[in-house]
Amino acid sequence: MSTQHGIHLTGRLHWHRPATSGATADTAGSAVTAREASIAGLRIAVGFVFLWAFLDKTFGLHYTTKSKGAWIHGGSPTKGFLSHVSVGPFQSTFRSMAGNGFVDWMFMLGLLAIGVAMIAGVGVRIAAVGGVVLVTMMWLAVFPPAQHTATGAASGSSNPFVDDHVVEALALTAAALFGAGSRLGLGAWWARLPFVAKHRSLI
Repeated sequence: MSTQHGIHLTGRLHWHRPATSGATADTAGSAVTAREASIAGLRIAVGFVFLWAFLDKTFGLHYTTKSKGAWIHGGSPTKGFLSHVSVGPFQSTFRSMAGNGFVDWMFMLGLLAIGVAMIAGVGVRIAAVGGVVLVTMMWLAVFPPAQHTATGAASGSSNPFVDDHVVEALALTAAALFGAGSRLGLGAWWARLPFVAKHRSLI
């Protein structure tokens, strides 16, 4: 179906001006399909989840981090969360990592790199793998299967398996598998770089 203004809604979503004399149309190769737009939107959205977490923890934007606890003000991005882990088989391990300078840096650099890569559509495969590893560790820290904490209090878990970390892992996986970086992103330019062309895992 199309309108007189040139908006096509049959399989491919794109806008083009009415054809003029001498103009050549190449919309089939450049148009973005509904599926591509959806996956690209998912890629950008999940990337923003990571990037926003980095910004909030770095500058204390008063969402999950207050200004006095901001990383730039000497706060630890991991201490508040990891020091209170009281469920799951790895709670002592996570608590021992809380506030560690190296862990703080790795965590924050991971958030930034994954967020920027997913939003820009470059290095999506590596970013997705890194993101899945990160959210898996966070899933283990909150450990949804546990109904009670180590002290016997209710854990607050509402689902024993699927939480926001699982949904984020699935979104990252979908973005990597469907190669969404070239749509609404810089993936096509990134893939043409000589070094990336030789090492396709960097796409």
